[in-house]
Amino acid sequence: MAPPPPELIDDLAAEIFLRLPPDEPEHLFRASLVCKPWRRVLTDPDFRRHYRAFHRTPPLLGYTQRLQVLQGDPDPRLIPTTAVPLTPNPSFRRALDCRHGRVLVHVYGRFGHLLVWDPITGEQQRVPDVNIHWLIYTAAVFCAVRDCDHLDCHGGPFRVVFLATGDDDELIKATVYSSETVAWSVPVSLPESCLPPRVGDERFRSPYVQPRRVALIGDDIYFTLRRDNAIIKYDLGHNCLSVINPPSCDAYYITLMEMEDGALGFSCIQDWNLYLWSRKVSSEGAAEWVQSRVIELEGMIPVADPGNEAVVVGSAEGVGVIFVTTVAGLFTFDLKSGRVKKIDEPGVYFSILPYMSFYVPLL
Repeated sequence: MAPPPPELIDDLAAEIFLRLPPDEPEHLFRASLVCKPWRRVLTDPDFRRHYRAFHRTPPLLGYTQRLQVLQGDPDPRLIPTTAVPLTPNPSFRRALDCRHGRVLVHVYGRFGHLLVWDPITGEQQRVPDVNIHWLIYTAAVFCAVRDCDHLDCHGGPFRVVFLATGDDDELIKATVYSSETVAWSVPVSLPESCLPPRVGDERFRSPYVQPRRVALIGDDIYFTLRRDNAIIKYDLGHNCLSVINPPSCDAYYITLMEMEDGALGFSCIQDWNLYLWSRKVSSEGAAEWVQSRVIELEGMIPVADPGNEAVVVGSAEGVGVIFVTTVAGLFTFDLKSGRVKKIDEPGVYFSILPYMSFYVPLL
């Protein structure tokens, strides 16, 4: 019997490769090194497109982190969670965000500047100096392609939103950079009268932007203040800032996240219980916080001492994973399966920035 034509072999191989899990992309990489026919299949643009469409949600490939301002800066590097060969880290001082296949970092220098880096392709783009005199800040980078599914954002236009507490007036400010116009927008401010009153411990009275990862939902960007965990919403389409009261002010460490239904979510841990809240908006436009789940973590997350606490320090949208730290280390917790995985040793973790993207061998 004559051997099947090469096209049929390629089709069968593609169907098998298509079903390899995206959170273990090293299998695709190793398969591409086996032989030229396999490499031809895996580097074909049609296969890469079908692979992303088949799995839909980009997997977690790594993470970096931010600390509180007074805690200094952690080791500036992107830490892989898989064996895929990402491009070398650029030299930077502080990571700010990971989103849509990109990493936003603050680079060393006399004053420093922002840099957008693609860990898969290695592409780096410098962002001009921001037009805000900032005291404390956070920022977000995201794809600017209209109607993009964000499954393959490499190389396209992007935007950076810079959110800060002003150095001179302590006002909350926002400005947007576009890679297409190569310019920052005119900053917009939030009046002091819109913020919660200055009460309680003086350390928490100033409206300092929390240096945590922001939540991006549609054209809205959400971040928190140190004052009572107040949530600030920046409406990109209308270029305005507003305040949203959180469901609880008792927990200091909180994480904003996008829920499965696209709503704004809020998570925190108190007494070894993980609380998940969702902000529901009625057809009339009224919004309220609804407690969606309570998960008991005691006995699930390893600890070194029963008196230790667990803290939620981040989330990976789309894959249902949150990051939890204890004195025993840094862990991922899968909200669907309850699976716990240790990903790093004990340390000071304040805000985990997950890097999520499809990794398919390139030409």
